[in-house]
Amino acid sequence: MPHSERDMSYLWDMRKYALEIMEIIKGVPHAKFVENKTIRYAIERLLLIVGEAANHVSKGFQEKHPEIEWAQIIGLRNILAHEYGEVKMDKIYLAATKAVPALLKNLEPLISEE
Repeated sequence: MPHSERDMSYLWDMRKYALEIMEIIKGVPHAKFVENKTIRYAIERLLLIVGEAANHVSKGFQEKHPEIEWAQIIGLRNILAHEYGEVKMDKIYLAATKAVPALLKNLEPLISEE
């Protein structure tokens, strides 16, 4: 059964911005990430967008696809949006370098089903 167009649109957005994160963070060591505000702010903004898109994916779709870390993605978005003073750079770096590649791996089969 095909996914709803609405859910598919949000999955494509998640993929698009996750790929942008990968492009920006590629080859950036942790130390450079910490010292470079432009890179940090770009990554934070893109993670926020990915989380916002994830938050709009229907609960039914989320339940059918537990391989996506929905709660963590949306939770990070909420932290970035509402607790910006408490954002830990290490957590953002790990999300960009570890969680985003895993997300992309899990999104690809869902998007290619259409």
